[in-house]
Amino acid sequence: MESGAGKHWTEEEVKALLSVWSEKNIRKQLHGTLRNKGIFIYIAKRLQELGVCRDWKQCRAKYKNLKYEYRTVKYAHNSGDVTKTMKFFHDLDAILRYEPVTQLAAEENGRCSATETQLNTSPTTESTQ
Repeated sequence: MESGAGKHWTEEEVKALLSVWSEKNIRKQLHGTLRNKGIFIYIAKRLQELGVCRDWKQCRAKYKNLKYEYRTVKYAHNSGDVTKTMKFFHDLDAILRYEPVTQLAAEENGRCSATETQLNTSPTTESTQ
């Protein structure tokens, strides 16, 4: 099996990845997890069940690239540039819009600290980590 950036993902492969990624338990495990090799091994196995033969490194690389491209387009749209687009933007928006966003909050002494805020979610979706 080819590994790395040499083999392009087909539209069907990306759709399969997005369908697995959109599952609530996968989204929950991916959020805020730095050591996520096990999650991507599981995703690769799930993709194989769907007929997509990719290893965990390819899945992680595609995940990171899609997430980066989504954020780039989202930032452009928020800045008023609606000319920037990507193929799976609406699918990714549905997956990523509920992800907590780290924001800088000013403290009383003038310094900033990172705080997490939950966007478009109910109070019952707090994580228990």
